[in-house]
Amino acid sequence: MIPIDSNSVITSITLLIQLAVAPVFLLAGVAGLLNVFTSRFSRIVDKLEKIDHQVSTQKKKDENYIEDDKLHIRRQFLAMRMSNINRAILFCTATGLMVALVILTVFASALLSFNSDYFIAVFFMVAMFFLIISLVLFLREINFTASFINKKRCSINNN
Repeated sequence: MIPIDSNSVITSITLLIQLAVAPVFLLAGVAGLLNVFTSRFSRIVDKLEKIDHQVSTQKKKDENYIEDDKLHIRRQFLAMRMSNINRAILFCTATGLMVALVILTVFASALLSFNSDYFIAVFFMVAMFFLIISLVLFLREINFTASFINKKRCSINNN
């Protein structure tokens, strides 16, 4: 519990804020990552919509239109990328939630006088685990994109 003395209260609150600053910076970093992930997600969705529009337009012109194999493969690839980046967004958002719980626990433990060491450690470790997963998924997304571009270049050079 925070002491009643006003000088002690100010000192205690100042200390709590100092303890919460590091997780707040981590939360800002997570927000930046989410911005990058959602931008990539939006671009993938835009590409999928373009392909769908192209197929729809062709089907209106010609009822017997059959989607080209390359277009079909491209669509499947984009759907796989979308699923992967969606999972990265999920885990990155969960990271932000865990960091927010760390901050909340720091303040709640001071106000309600309970030992929060275990909770803070667990929330922070889970946050780091989720962050690692989201970054691995993002790395996988970048690898998918680079490998697809390299395959596309090779097929163009071979023709």
